Amino acid sequence: MNKTIRRSAVFTLLLVLALLVRATWVQFYEGQALADDKDNRRNAIEQYANPLGNIIVAGDAITGSAETTGDLKYKRTYTDGSLYAAVTGYSSQVYGATQLEGIYQDLLDGTDIQLKTPLDTITNKRADPGDVVTTIDPDVQKAAYEALGDKKGAAVAIDPTTGKILAVVSTPSYDPSQLSAGDTDAWTTLTKDADKPMTNRALRQPLPPGSTFKLVVAAAALEDGLYSDVDAKTDSPNPYTLPDTTTELANENASAPCENASIRVALQYSCNNVFAKMAVDLGQDKLKTQAEKFGFNDESQDVPVRAYTSVYPSDMDKSSTALTGIGQFDVTATPLQMAMVSAAIANDGKLVTPHMVSQTSDSDGNVLTNYDDSTETKEIVSSSTAQQLQSAMQTVVEDGTGTNAQISGATVGGKTGTAQHGENNSQTPYAWFTSYAKSDSNDKEVAVAVLVEQSDAARSEVSGNGLAAPVAKAMMQAALKD
Repeated sequence: MNKTIRRSAVFTLLLVLALLVRATWVQFYEGQALADDKDNRRNAIEQYANPLGNIIVAGDAITGSAETTGDLKYKRTYTDGSLYAAVTGYSSQVYGATQLEGIYQDLLDGTDIQLKTPLDTITNKRADPGDVVTTIDPDVQKAAYEALGDKKGAAVAIDPTTGKILAVVSTPSYDPSQLSAGDTDAWTTLTKDADKPMTNRALRQPLPPGSTFKLVVAAAALEDGLYSDVDAKTDSPNPYTLPDTTTELANENASAPCENASIRVALQYSCNNVFAKMAVDLGQDKLKTQAEKFGFNDESQDVPVRAYTSVYPSDMDKSSTALTGIGQFDVTATPLQMAMVSAAIANDGKLVTPHMVSQTSDSDGNVLTNYDDSTETKEIVSSSTAQQLQSAMQTVVEDGTGTNAQISGATVGGKTGTAQHGENNSQTPYAWFTSYAKSDSNDKEVAVAVLVEQSDAARSEVSGNGLAAPVAKAMMQAALKD
């Protein structure tokens, strides 16, 4: 054989071998990575080749699928999309999926291993999609959404005895259907909107809780034995000068009987001097410990959507510790967190793990995971402390700063809050209300927290009782009805 031909043949053989090695490497070692690549169009085509499973509220699907004319055969649809956006999130052919849509994406598109038969696993056949059954009560959800109206804010409702989240609302909201087919104009409009409608304020925007945090301080004082009960007189000068400063801490109501007031009276009139002094007397470590029992500083608070961490700070001087006693300085909380505070107090000191998914099921309705049966219950405060705080919170609603939350035929306890916003409180304050209600005629009860971040009310009219308590009342009425 000609030497040149022989060399050419060997070289060609080596090229073929190299190609075979590369093809084998790609197929067996890089194949899965390439298949899973977010830019692989085949994944999207396969994902949207069939209708998706649904998210369920009270037995009814609040999601659906509609056939399209493109290569992505189906797109996601939503029933009352704006009402439930803070629950569902969105599923978009272009922008991915968030919240329940994202967490349970594999279940909803049929790729979850739980859905597959042994034969499906071998053949890699896509199973029929499953469903996500939520704990949301549509009446409570709607009551919160309508009561918040045009206000920028959020609300959460929890059943204290079961941990079921009955409502998660964030306003302004958006319709996830706008994003299903990847509408770039809608995406740009929503992401550039200064009011941030796609931010889940109920779970993922912690802000200063103001005087609602006084419940945590009161719980710490009673648990520590600093004061024997809610009616014992406290050592609280009025005005109270912040330690190591000349700054006097004022009360919103200058005529309120706040000097040496009991915890009950101090909650009733929201006396800043009492809780600032109480925070200093307890010290930041004891306050932090109690706050963390309620859920502050928990970086893995999943419901199952990951909630942003509510914070009680560390390494403060005494004047800063005093300010944390009234829910200011670097204290932040989500509405979910403040609803958890009220839920634990209402449930005689025990907090049941909050969750907004009851169960997941396959296409035949067979339960795959039951989250209602896997909740954890923790003792946050003693039953004695909880019952005393319940009584004091009832005084707030009956004859204090929270009278707008009164409900005929129910026992209601609450706490208002007005938190400073901006440097030197230069911007409109945040209005808070957290509460619980128990029906006098049935066994229903509920704990709620409402935040009004901004409204059209004049600054002088911004208060927890004026803006947030009516929203809470509407939610509690909806939760307690027969």
